[in-house]
Amino acid sequence: MITILETSALNTVQDLGRPGYRQLGVGTSGAMDPLALEIGNILLGNASDAAGIELQTYPFVIRFENACSFAVTGVDAVLDLDGHPLLPWAVAHAAAGQVLTVSPPRRGARGYVCVSGGVDVPVVLGSRSTQLRGGFGGLSGRPLEAGDSLPVVGGPVAGGYGAVPPSVVLRRPCDGDDGVVTLRAIPATDFHLFTEASRERFWATEWQITPQSDRVGYRLKGEALSLHQPVELRSYGIVPGIVQVPPAGTPIVQMADANTAGGYPRIATVIEADLWRLAQARIGRRIRFAPCDHAEGVAAMRPIAAYLDDLRMMVALYGGSARRRAPRAAGAK
Repeated sequence: MITILETSALNTVQDLGRPGYRQLGVGTSGAMDPLALEIGNILLGNASDAAGIELQTYPFVIRFENACSFAVTGVDAVLDLDGHPLLPWAVAHAAAGQVLTVSPPRRGARGYVCVSGGVDVPVVLGSRSTQLRGGFGGLSGRPLEAGDSLPVVGGPVAGGYGAVPPSVVLRRPCDGDDGVVTLRAIPATDFHLFTEASRERFWATEWQITPQSDRVGYRLKGEALSLHQPVELRSYGIVPGIVQVPPAGTPIVQMADANTAGGYPRIATVIEADLWRLAQARIGRRIRFAPCDHAEGVAAMRPIAAYLDDLRMMVALYGGSARRRAPRAAGAK
């Protein structure tokens, strides 16, 4: 069991999502950065769909009521366990009663507190993810609050190892030091409904993430895009990554809590392999879109799969050799 001592708005329990119900109007939800959550679960030997705590606002403070192993992934932040500093992206151990503080991140936006065995909230429609708009899943379908208690399935596991962050391992030539996040995107169904100048501007613009962005979608700021002529589209199914352009002309990128249907023109779709990069981009960050095709989008998943496979192998080898060593909490006597 863990107890929430301090939390700000919109921190929730999430797993890899709730697929299979969009035709009923139920969105997928799940972690905004599923890669970070999966890394934490691999490090702890959890099932890939184990639930963790997604952090969007900080500081976040919890108390471990029982001995437990954990890992904080997704962000580079100062982590403190009863006055002892910890590394992110690494397995750590807490004794009963110890308090973990996650400070505002130096890099990244969304952190994930993963615990051994996962957070054991009820499964609703095949997932433990919080669906804030529907008010179900997670802990009573709402953000976490101070005083909440969350059941934890597992206890201490082998530790002393961690992961190199994906931002390092999966760094690309386009990831320069200019602070602009490059996202590969496939031209969408309605791409040619936009004027040629707007199509060119979509790829050339450094769009800025506005404060009107959340788990549903990221609203972008930049020069408006124009259609050849006004159109009325029938509603269509939506998945995370679709870039819609409402009448105001500035794009919205659908995210983890994406609407299940919509009717704004679609100019592009961010490939699945790059959605985690967008999830870790803060408000005010600039992004650019780079065109790619379907084959390139599929191929872009291969380095991610290889990275996760290497991590699983490392944990299996290290965990096997360290299984007999009793884990020790930081600062424990």
